[in-house]
Amino acid sequence: MAKDIENPCIAVCQLSGELCVSCGRTKEDIRKWRSMKRPEKMAAVQRASTRLKSLRKKNS
Repeated sequence: MAKDIENPCIAVCQLSGELCVSCGRTKEDIRKWRSMKRPEKMAAVQRASTRLKSLRKKNS
């Protein structure tokens, strides 16, 4: 069995509109996380990472 994808949540939820600025996931990604299959989780984590990098650049 393939290794499960670790949830990117850091338990510091800070929602700004549809986005958690702590983990980078959208509200939709957060809601659907438990029912997502491995490829969907991998894609969600990648999108979240990209969002967080973008947010950090804006705040620098």
